[in-house]
Amino acid sequence: MVTDLIYALIGVVVAGGGTAALVPLIRSRRRGGGTPPQSDQGGGGVGTLQRDTEQVTAAPPDATPAIEIVTPPSVIEKPPPSAGRMTRLRSRLARSHTAIGSVLLNLISAGKLDEQAFQDMEDTLISADMGVGPARELVDQLRTEVKVLGTNDPQEVTSLLRADLIGALGPDLDRSLHLARHGDRPSVALIVGVNGTGKTTTCGKLARVLIGDDKTVVLGAADTFRAAAVDQLQTWGDRVGAQVVRSDREGADPASVAFEAVNVGIQEGVDTVIVDTAGRLHTKVGLMDELGKIKRVIERHGSVDEVLLVLDATTGQNGLRQARVFAEVVDVTGVILTKLDGTAKGGIVIQVQRELGVPVKLVGLGEGPDDLAPFDPEAFVDAILAE
Repeated sequence: MVTDLIYALIGVVVAGGGTAALVPLIRSRRRGGGTPPQSDQGGGGVGTLQRDTEQVTAAPPDATPAIEIVTPPSVIEKPPPSAGRMTRLRSRLARSHTAIGSVLLNLISAGKLDEQAFQDMEDTLISADMGVGPARELVDQLRTEVKVLGTNDPQEVTSLLRADLIGALGPDLDRSLHLARHGDRPSVALIVGVNGTGKTTTCGKLARVLIGDDKTVVLGAADTFRAAAVDQLQTWGDRVGAQVVRSDREGADPASVAFEAVNVGIQEGVDTVIVDTAGRLHTKVGLMDELGKIKRVIERHGSVDEVLLVLDATTGQNGLRQARVFAEVVDVTGVILTKLDGTAKGGIVIQVQRELGVPVKLVGLGEGPDDLAPFDPEAFVDAILAE
């Protein structure tokens, strides 16, 4: 039988195909079901490569590049659960926001809340990127409360300010991640945002949060324009114990990678698929086309449950302009605010929520793997006003 196969292969080569003619003969059945999306440039389906070489599919020359499904090594450590993360990181948040809290508390403790003191409060909140409108409304509310109660007592005024800040953050907003499995298919989170905000790192940290809560995760490396992003996501997958679906070529069709990631999630029975997307698109039209296509392709399997916009807390107004563009072209369901440590710009949370009409759901408070935490308005305000 082996001899017959050898002669058959030689016959194919001699007959006129060269080594390229061997490609159809080494195809094997694709892993998983469904029909992969076609590339915008035409061509055939997506092939599958696996690290353990269990199955290898070679795509024809005019097809989209092969997709590699990488199974992680055994997980060495169990990530901590998401519950209590914001409380554990409170001291770090307090250290980074002493500029805001100290000014506000010093003005209150002076015991003389005249018009200049209220104006200084407003200026402090504006400098913390709260925005002119929200800062003015909050100070006007505090001024009225102080006048009605007829008090200058520092403890009472601080309590009023705390309640007003919590109220401005929208304590009743739904900040939960809607990433529960849907029967026979996983939930899907699409992570969007410009490069430099910590988007790919956030994908890895979010996977770690979910795995810490006993969920299973597949990561889709759909930021195919940056090889570094794909490799970085692979490192996170290996670290947290998540399968990674990636292309074998830089610049490949992101929608194909996203489709295959969800397909693998269905076949493997995982709870959540997290899809990282490119952020290097500078034009609104390009952004709309790319994100729109990815979302449409994923929805062949079912709905996209969360579209999470990653913003850098240090970028201020520029970050808000970026946020508006994304909100116009894709249905953002929540914000992940990164780099909130090391900055006195905590007021950006209020402005982002007001501008976009969606809640801040997660915040990044450092470079560590467990420094992504669910956003808790009360813990946040207490950290700002910590003495």
